[in-house]
Amino acid sequence: MRSSIVIESEIETLLIDAGPDLRQQALRHGLKHVDYVFYTHSHLDHVAGFDELRAFCWRRDDLLPLYGNKGCMEDIQRMFSWAFTKENTYKGYIRPVAKIIEQKVQLKGLTVIPVPVDHGGVETSGYKLITNNGFSVVYICDVKVIPEASFPIIGNPDVLIIDCLREEMHQAHMCVDEVLAAIARIQPKQVYLTHCSHEMDCSLVSERLPANVQFCYDTQSISFS
Repeated sequence: MRSSIVIESEIETLLIDAGPDLRQQALRHGLKHVDYVFYTHSHLDHVAGFDELRAFCWRRDDLLPLYGNKGCMEDIQRMFSWAFTKENTYKGYIRPVAKIIEQKVQLKGLTVIPVPVDHGGVETSGYKLITNNGFSVVYICDVKVIPEASFPIIGNPDVLIIDCLREEMHQAHMCVDEVLAAIARIQPKQVYLTHCSHEMDCSLVSERLPANVQFCYDTQSISFS
């Protein structure tokens, strides 16, 4: 999904961000159930599919939990204020509850830990997800700088999915050289590059990437075990 990722365990399913093409991609993947939504930040390409979340509320009586940092949750409640009013009592419509995530959240099948990063001055959250058997995945989309305090949180994950916009420098996203420097420091086992621009020829760039680094593609499925 564009600016969205689905994490499924045997017990539950969480969605990271709700991009503008959420409906098309959910239909394409056969996604029928979402237990939680975690937001990285409130830029439109990460939240514009908000209304499509109603499809995941039809079969639930409780509220759909939305997680994010304080600024992100405030923005979402302002942008989609109609969904958070007491008057929104229609069964089957999107009925969310905003939850600020500051430390780890323990779900049934996953532990989710926020990873604060700098996206050109925008407060943004990456996420570290740890399965019950200890497998770790770090997702950092839309990042320019990883603060020093976030590296111990990231650790040395089994899988790192990270922003790589283009070869040239950008004011709010990592370029190829910047992300390779971050990878060299983090030392993950496997890396997938995401949020890539049409300005970059991925086939040519792939030739100079380390063996454990590759570009993501739409509909890609990765097994975390």
